[in-house]
Amino acid sequence: MLKIKKLEHRFIRSIPRELDVGVIYISMEYATAVHCCCCGCGEQVVTPFSPTDWKMIYDGESVSLTPSIGNWYSACRSHYIIKQDIIIEVGSWNDAQITAERKRDKLAKAHYYNPSAKPPNLEEEMKDTSRQLSRDLGVMGNLLGWLRNLIRKN
Repeated sequence: MLKIKKLEHRFIRSIPRELDVGVIYISMEYATAVHCCCCGCGEQVVTPFSPTDWKMIYDGESVSLTPSIGNWYSACRSHYIIKQDIIIEVGSWNDAQITAERKRDKLAKAHYYNPSAKPPNLEEEMKDTSRQLSRDLGVMGNLLGWLRNLIRKN
């Protein structure tokens, strides 16, 4: 359960040494945002902005970050989305999901920073992830696989 439900955004030049809970500090100069984990554990969460990391959207009143924030290296393993300064808790991931996402992220970065390299086969990566999730989820996994195949046919 997340303790922080909303963040106040502050645009700053450099990240302060001490972070206030409930505040997301955004440095456009360093293309990074930092905040205390919204579960309340106190861990600092760093979200660099780049084509292969996070994207920050400022609509003139609020801040959104995409994709979601998964604190897989922290003990809390919290997972949430920041949308218009509001924190939306999303489901926890299992180890297979985390491993698959780290692999996908690594491949995407390698391809982005070295476009002459053979592009990653993300479709095959997704199939592997889907197979692993099906094994992990049992009956629900079979249903997800069936839905995936149905969508592909249409």
